[in-house]
Amino acid sequence: MAGATARHMLKEAAAQAWQVPANEITAIAGVLKHEASGKSAGYGEMASAAAGLEVPEEVTLKSISDFSIIGTTGKNVDGKKIVTGQPLFGLDVQREGMLIAGLVHPPAFGQRLKSFDAEKAKSMPGIKDVFSIKLYDDDYKKMAFHFTAFNEVVVVVGESTWQVFEAKKAINAEWEDNPERTEVTSMFGNDMTATYPAGMENSEVHTAKLKEMIARNAKVSRKDGNPEKAFKEAAKVIERSYSCPFLAHNTMEPMNFFANVTEDHAELLGPTQTPEWMEVAVAERLGLPLEKVDIQMTRQGGGFGRRLYGHFMVEAAAISQRMKAPIKLVYAREDDMSQGIYRPAYYATYRAALDADNNLIGFHVKAGGIPESPLFANRFPAGAIDNYLAEDFTVDSNITTGAFRAPRSNFIAGAEQSFLDELAEEMGKDPIDFRLELLKRAQENPVGSPESNDYDASRYAGVLELVREKANWGQDQPGVHRGVSAYFCHQSYVAQVLDVVMDGNKPVVDKVTAAIDCGIVVNPGAAANLSEGGAVDGIGHAMYSQLTFNEGSAEQNNFDRYRLIRHSEAPKSIETHFVESDVDPTGMGEPPFPPIMGALANALYKATGQRHYHQPFVTNLKPIVG
Repeated sequence: MAGATARHMLKEAAAQAWQVPANEITAIAGVLKHEASGKSAGYGEMASAAAGLEVPEEVTLKSISDFSIIGTTGKNVDGKKIVTGQPLFGLDVQREGMLIAGLVHPPAFGQRLKSFDAEKAKSMPGIKDVFSIKLYDDDYKKMAFHFTAFNEVVVVVGESTWQVFEAKKAINAEWEDNPERTEVTSMFGNDMTATYPAGMENSEVHTAKLKEMIARNAKVSRKDGNPEKAFKEAAKVIERSYSCPFLAHNTMEPMNFFANVTEDHAELLGPTQTPEWMEVAVAERLGLPLEKVDIQMTRQGGGFGRRLYGHFMVEAAAISQRMKAPIKLVYAREDDMSQGIYRPAYYATYRAALDADNNLIGFHVKAGGIPESPLFANRFPAGAIDNYLAEDFTVDSNITTGAFRAPRSNFIAGAEQSFLDELAEEMGKDPIDFRLELLKRAQENPVGSPESNDYDASRYAGVLELVREKANWGQDQPGVHRGVSAYFCHQSYVAQVLDVVMDGNKPVVDKVTAAIDCGIVVNPGAAANLSEGGAVDGIGHAMYSQLTFNEGSAEQNNFDRYRLIRHSEAPKSIETHFVESDVDPTGMGEPPFPPIMGALANALYKATGQRHYHQPFVTNLKPIVG
């Protein structure tokens, strides 16, 4: 609409200047042209005149068939700069008189700063100052992305990154336990209350709490029919539990930000996903009017949700204000991995009730997490089963968590799709056929009102049918073991078939075939890149990644202990097919990520005979003999 309005106003400006009808003017490739008179002008020549016109309330949009840019592949304009190492990222920022800052935070969640001795650090070469800062006042009401793990930290400021990082080691700090606290945060206009318990947490205790909560009654989020009766009368009940650990985002570039704060202005530059949200926090922390805060963005250096939370930006601004100098705040990898903000840990139990004829008569999912639940009660297979129950629960924690690529879906999709595969096998049905049967029910005779289901059953079925065709599903290939998965999130539908071959005892992901319905594909090349990146990312996290805690401290704080996927472990090929659509564009950065974990688990089972219920998956798998 914005583009069409601008085009309309440019044509109106040209029509007035040339004294010709506006409907006779074309606007193509940056040029306005009146064929009959031979007059033409670039958009820029008419921009000032167009800006002075009244903005119309409504304009006629182009027909989809007339799109000339949408639907074509555009290359990344920074591609050459990226591969040749030209300055593009926050860590590349250099300014005259700029100092480097680093932070020392409590070593464990559940602790806070009590005191520190900085005399040795202050005497080290290049060090300008060492002090503590408090990011927010105790009564500050945070907004959606103003979270921070440790509100008070020790700051080291010096001339170079090396000098600052060395001086951080010389800080002698004393920490004390945090009391339990309750915090109210404004989440998109709604107040949300979170409880942060006292004490240092451990992964073993986390697992025990999740299992304990699964055994209790939980909050009913959706109930169709009479699931209690269905399970009581079932000839057979299938029950499986799934879990995943906390995960660190591990963006390629650790957190950093440049700030130059003067008495009446704040200039900030760096990688952030939420400049407008963080502008408010910066302005309030500095005591400046909002219009005096200018935040500019570098390339992300990786986001995945981590840079939604811009506390490092506020820290940089507060340090610059204190030092009266331009500052570049730099986190070490260990800083980033040991102070959140993590993907939560989740746990889910699925149950299915079968009658004497092996028909599915009841379905029950109970899911929860630390500190949020991954449940989407109204997503598939809700609406496809007469007797359906969805329950969820949460466990409070003082470990800071937040959005991680495809929040909540990144776990529940793999769990659900693994369970559906195991259920299909128990019922003697092909995995794709089984899903399509359920979707047909949801489409033709949905349980409950159609509006209560989050998904469009016909579009969901469409990606399964497309991936079945493109992957040649059902045509066995010697030595190739296949798993399928499909999921709906961020208003898009993704189905994936993953092929595993065994290299001795080692599973190798040979190929991924993906079918995606994301509405109109704006940039096919970029969309395919997102499909490929999501598949690689999901396979790596499902196979290898985990973050565990001992007495409140992250046990993995760098890549020597935190396993990520390697180049040689990526699929040998990834083939993506998009559903042709005239529906408005929807998500692409996140939807390909969640279902690949289920496809991987299902393929590994076919290759080894071993089911996988807990991430990260075991990697020393053995092939089936005979």
